[in-house]
Parts: sequence; C-alpha cells; structure tokens
Amino acid sequence: MLAVLVAPLLTLLAGCAQETSSSGSGVHGGEASLSLPDLSEVTVFGGMSGRVLLGLGLVVCVMGLAMGVATYLQMRKLEVHTSMREVSELIYSTCKAYLAQQGKFLLVLWAFIAAVIVVYYKVLVGFEWGRVAVVIAFSLIGMAGSYSVAWFGIRVNTLANSRVAFASLRGKPLPLHRMPLKAGMSIGMVLISLELFMMLVILMFLPRDIAGACFIGFAIGESLGASALRIAGGIFTKIADIGSDLMKIAFKIKEDDARNPGVIADCTGDNAGDSVGPSADGFETYGVTGVALVTFVLLGVHDPAVQASLLVWVFVVRAVMIVASAVSYQLNDLYTARRYRDAERMDFERPLSNLVWLTSAACIVATFATTWFVLADTAAGDQWWRLATIVSCGTLAGALIPELVKAFTSTSSRHVREVVKSSRQGGPSLNILSGLVAGNFSAYWLGIAIVGLMGGSYLLSEQGLGDLMVAPAVFSFGLVAFGFLGMGPVTIAVDSYGPVTDNAQSVYELSVIEDIEDIDAELEREYGFTPQWERGKLMLEENDGAGNTFKATAKPVLIGTAVVGATTMIFSIIMGLTGGLTEGIENLSLLHPPFLLGLITGGSVIYWFTGASIQAVTTGAHRAVEFIRTTIKLDGVSKASEADSRRVVEICTQYAQQGMLTMFLGVFFATLAFAFVEPYFFIGYLVSIATFGLYQAIFMANAGGAWDNAKKIVETDLHAKGTQLHDATIVGDTVGDPYKDTSSVALNPVIKFTTLFGLLAVDLAVSLTDQGRHTLVVSLAAVFFVVSAYFVHRSFYGMRIQTSLEGDDEPAVVEEPAPSDEPADGLPSPARPRDDEPASDDAPGAAGDEAPGETVPQEAGAR
Repeated sequence: MLAVLVAPLLTLLAGCAQETSSSGSGVHGGEASLSLPDLSEVTVFGGMSGRVLLGLGLVVCVMGLAMGVATYLQMRKLEVHTSMREVSELIYSTCKAYLAQQGKFLLVLWAFIAAVIVVYYKVLVGFEWGRVAVVIAFSLIGMAGSYSVAWFGIRVNTLANSRVAFASLRGKPLPLHRMPLKAGMSIGMVLISLELFMMLVILMFLPRDIAGACFIGFAIGESLGASALRIAGGIFTKIADIGSDLMKIAFKIKEDDARNPGVIADCTGDNAGDSVGPSADGFETYGVTGVALVTFVLLGVHDPAVQASLLVWVFVVRAVMIVASAVSYQLNDLYTARRYRDAERMDFERPLSNLVWLTSAACIVATFATTWFVLADTAAGDQWWRLATIVSCGTLAGALIPELVKAFTSTSSRHVREVVKSSRQGGPSLNILSGLVAGNFSAYWLGIAIVGLMGGSYLLSEQGLGDLMVAPAVFSFGLVAFGFLGMGPVTIAVDSYGPVTDNAQSVYELSVIEDIEDIDAELEREYGFTPQWERGKLMLEENDGAGNTFKATAKPVLIGTAVVGATTMIFSIIMGLTGGLTEGIENLSLLHPPFLLGLITGGSVIYWFTGASIQAVTTGAHRAVEFIRTTIKLDGVSKASEADSRRVVEICTQYAQQGMLTMFLGVFFATLAFAFVEPYFFIGYLVSIATFGLYQAIFMANAGGAWDNAKKIVETDLHAKGTQLHDATIVGDTVGDPYKDTSSVALNPVIKFTTLFGLLAVDLAVSLTDQGRHTLVVSLAAVFFVVSAYFVHRSFYGMRIQTSLEGDDEPAVVEEPAPSDEPADGLPSPARPRDDEPASDDAPGAAGDEAPGETVPQEAGAR
C-alpha cells in the first residue's frame, strides 16, 4: 500500500523538479543551506576559547553516558527472587519483540522520507550528492538516536521493576523510592547526554557550510522516530491496559491477576507507551528545540560575531545544566536517604517534588553564572542578564507546571477526590463528568501559567535584544522552551518513575511468590529477612500512585515545549517568505483570508487525530478483550500460559502499527497539501495546530490522570476493591487511558514533525510558484489533500469493530431460555459489507459469556 502511494508521488515531484531546474531557478534549499559562523573566534571571560568550552561540554556528555551505563550495571546486581526475575525477563522479551518490529517499520517510513529528501535537495535544489548524503545520513542518525534511547529505557526499567517488587518484601519504603528514581535518572542522563553529544559533534567537527543540512536532517529523523514510537506506543499500551482492566469487572478478579493473559501485554505496554514513547519523545524534543534556536540565530542575527557567541552560550549552558541536574539528584538522594532511612511510611511524592524544585533552583543559578561567564566579554555582554532571566522563566516553568498538574491529578488533589465522591453515588457517569471538569480546569490554569511566563520573556526581550537581532520576542520564546528542557534529566527521571512502579505491582502478582512452598523460610535463609506481604503490597500501591502523578507532570512540560519551540521554527519559515521580514508582512494578518482559513483548518486536524488515535485503541481493545474472554482460565491454573500472553501482545502490536501508519500518512499528506495551498495559509495552519494541540493535550492528559488516581484512592485509601465504587472508577480509568497516554502525548511529536517537514514542503511550493507553475502547485495540493482525506476516512472505517449491531445491543439479562451455542444471528447483513481490519491469526468462535449474535472478526483482506 505504501509503495503504491510513494511511487507516483516521487515521480510527480521528480518531474516538477526537473522542469524547475531546467528553467534555471535559484532555489536556495532553505535552512539546509545555512552556514555556521567561525566559533574559533569566540573568547569568553578570561580569554578562554569558546571551542574549549564546547570541548568540555563533550566531556560532560561522556560522563553523563557513563553515569547511565554504571546505573544499568548496578541495577543488574541488585537482589531479586528468581520468580520475579523470570517475570521481568518475560516482559523484556516481549518488549524486545515489539521494539524490533517497530524498528523495521521505522526503516520503511525513513526510506520514504529519504526518497523525498533526495528528490527535493538533489533534483530540485541542485545540491551535490555529498551534501544530499549528509542530510540523509543525519536523518538516519537522528532516528537511530530516538530508537536507541527507547531501547535503553526499556532495558533499565525492566531490570528495575522486579528489584522494586522484591524490595517491597522488606517492608521499608525508602528502597521503593530510590530504585525507580535511579533507573529514571540513568535514562535521563543517557538521553540528554547522547542528544547533546551528537549536536556538539555537528557544531564542532563538521564543515561549517554543511552544518545547516546536518541539523535539519538530524531533526527530521529524530522527529520521525519519536512520532512513530509515541503514536504506536500510546495505542499499544492502552489496548493492553483496557483489555486487562475490563477483566476485573467481567470476572471479579484482582488487579494483575496472574491468570489473566492480558497482564503481560499490559506490562509490555507500560514500557512501550510510558518508557519507549517518552524516551524517544524527550530525545526529539531536546534536539528539535536546539535546532530551532540554531536556525533562529543564523537567520535572525546578522553579526557573525554575535551569532558565534550566542551559539557557544546556548550549548555551554546545556552542558552545565546536565551537571546541575546530576548534582541536584545526588544531593536530594542523600537528604531523602537520611530523612527516611528508618521510616515505616513515607509520602512517595514528596522527594520527587523536592528534586524538581531543587533542580530548578540549581539550573537557574547555573544559568546566570554561565551566561555571565560566556557572554560578559562579547558583543552581547550588556544583555547577558536578560538572556539568563528569559531562560530561567522556562526553567521555573519546568518546576511550576508539575505543581499545577499535581493540583489536578495527585492522590491528594481535591479534584481527584471529587471524582471519587461523584462516583460513590453517581457511578461511572458522574465519575467521567468530574474527570472532564478536572481536565478543563487544568487547561485554563496551565495555559495562563505558560502565557504568563512567555509574556514575561517577551517584555524582557523588548529591553534591548532588538539591537542584536530581528524579532527578539520569537528568540525569547525559543529560550523559554530551552529553559523548559534545561532540567531534562530530572524531567525524564520523574516521568520514567511511573512505568517502573506500575510494573513492580504487576511483577509482584505475576510471580505468585506468596504461593511458593516454604517461601518464608527460603527468604529468611537466602536473603536474611522475614517477608512482610501485606505491607509490601500496600507500599507498591502507594508508590504507583506517586508514579501516576509524576507521569502526568511530564506530559504538559513536553507539549508546552513543543508549542513554544514550534513558534521559533515557524519564524524561520516566515523569514524565508518575507525576505527577512522586509516584504509581505501584511499577509500575516486576519485581513489575509488564507491566513485566517489556515487558523481554522488546524483545529480540524487536531480533533481528527484525537478521534483516530482513540478509535485505534477502542478497536484493538475490543479484539484483545474478545481473545482474553475466550481463553482465560480461572480454575485449576495459577498463571496464564506464556503463549496466550504473547498472543495478546501480538494483537496489541498489530493494531498499534495499523493505527500509527494510517494516522502518520494522514498527517504527512495533510502537511504537503496545506503547504501547497498557499504559504500563509500554511503558517496559519501551523499556529493553529500548536494552539489547539496545546489545550487539547493538557485537557486530555490531566483528565486521564484524575481518573487514574481516583481509582488508586479507592484501591489504597478506601480498600474498596471489588465494590461498585471500584467498578465505577475502573470505567473512568479506561476512558482516561487513551486520553492521557495515547492522544495527548502523541500531539507533541505530531506538531514538531509537521513544522519540520513543512520547512521543506513550503519551500518546494514557493519555488514552483515562482517559476510560473501555480496551476501545478494547486493541482498537487488537491491530490495531496485527497490522499490525506483517504487516510482520515480509513482511520475510522478501516479500524471499525467487526461485529453485528444486533449482537452488541443484546440485553445482558434475558428472561427466555439460554441460547444455544449457535448465535441467533451470527452473520452480518449482506446489505452492509464490512471493511478490512488488521490481520489476525486467531478467529475464536462465540463463547458462552459473549452476547448472542456477536460474530467472529474477519481476517485482513476479507470482504
């Protein structure tokens, strides 16, 4: 299918490019033609060379990578019982299979992007093959970076989950906090250090005239990798989570019951969605924000000396913030260890909050000190404190936003407790309504906070930065995004805390360690302690609540960074269209109809994408539930078979890939279509998807977080598992699952990929128009839109649930005699043919506990 679409597209673009090239157009190649200033001429306070400071940055990156690897080796050596280690290794093996399959899928998508790059840069722009190869190579490097940190993340997390589960048996809370945070910190350090290392290599060791091509290729590659892994991971994890959770209602079994074959898939999904996705997303966010700042400096600052000074400053500050994050983690760990060494209970959220605030304060101090040191003796010397303050606005946001998120998602939040109170009398209906209230209120307060911090940076930028650059407010917005990510290792660490604590609960139950013969004596003999079973389980529940909260806090930070950073990238498009802000400025106005229409169009795409991602989860969960209900064995077994568990993983993977491909191609061709409609229409579109995406993502993420922790309160504080109240909160949680972990988080990489790929697309459209090919451009826009609309249509009609309506509507309680094994209406109406659905190896017949009339899903390709 993909090849059928790609071939005519490339042929068409190649033909257009040849016509344009033959006419002698001076196509400039956009940002890929940018050249870096000579960084060797930069000297900082005391006469030190800027290149020496950047070299020290490389040393910091190597040390950060070493810290991550050392933590991984330490994690492997921690004590763990064999029964728990076997479960975590099974989870890792399924994660490996999933990620290997995603890697092959990524290479297919990358080949498509690489082909477009070749046609554009070689045939149209006329770059020599060497420069084209550089763009392609760095796109592959960027994608490989996103993929590699995702792989490292699942390995560390699946080592940590069984160690945390085993540590709970000692009955002390401190190890349950330190282990997942240490694992998360190792992921954060590796992720940020690897990203910065790659960018410093481009900056320092490659020829200055190809640096623009390297950065753009690198950003497109990592954005592609993050988009695919984030979307697919979000779909996978929520199919598995919902399929597993609904069994608690259907069969009245406990959380993570080892007999439920969906639990292993749920654990795999915790890593695919909450580790793989965020790791790739964080890697891309850090890189794309850096590329946006580099691009602005090269386009918006005209003095090469100032350009060089600002570039050195940006990357030195990044390196110093890695050090500040590592030092803050160590100090916080020492304090926490002393404070809770002998404690019997602890608030697991408190040390995480302390870490975030401590790191924010340390990064702000480090920013001011470093900025003065680097810029004091340069042409930008009199602006050093303004630049440092603007960055600090973003760093402050990195600590303030999590606090605001906790007000709507924490287990101690009044909003979350309101959800529980509503559920007690109103059941699932009021549970869902209260969660929607929390999400909507959170969008208001977080939006106001982001606007306030951006507004402050704007006011500061008006106090003299205009002497150094054009559009200083845009640069200040980019610096706010840069500040958001300054404490990147800690942001990733507290986010990765969640999947470890979630998996730890599951590993405990799946190991069935309590049922092992003479286990108490074995633990006393082999490990020297008497297990505290009930206390351990309670602490794991409480720790999971903290993990839920801090998973929620990272989401608005990443989406906020995407939106603020997208502003800087959109500026580079505007600079190209307006000849450096010298012509056509009036088109960036509501009085220019295409610009207004673009603003309106962006919202439609955000809402389609939200619906399509939830549809993929809904259909996949239906298929998973169907399989689990027909295969689960509750009598005579202690665990589900490994084959059944792996089959659920396969179902989740099938629907995740199918949904991801459809949505990605819809976004891809929509980007091409709208870039070809009219350039200012496209700018309005980019602004719109960023704005709509920001609020949609915040609303969905925090509503989902409120539903999730409302269930946790019922389970841990009220000890009401198995009650109607618990069932109501489970329903709310299953609604919130795709909200918080599929749709909301996927909007972040989609916004950035659209903006980055749009840099190429709009430049191509303008180049063709300048050659008198306006009719051709409009025709291409129509073709691309039709292709995009096909995938939009396909994202629902190709992913529908394949059962008869009569079966779905059958009442749960029937007064007549029980139906026979033969469904009353087992065939779909011949007047309503069914669409294809993802391939399935299983087609179980109707089971006794299914509604009469439910039909077997058809195999892919059947009509």
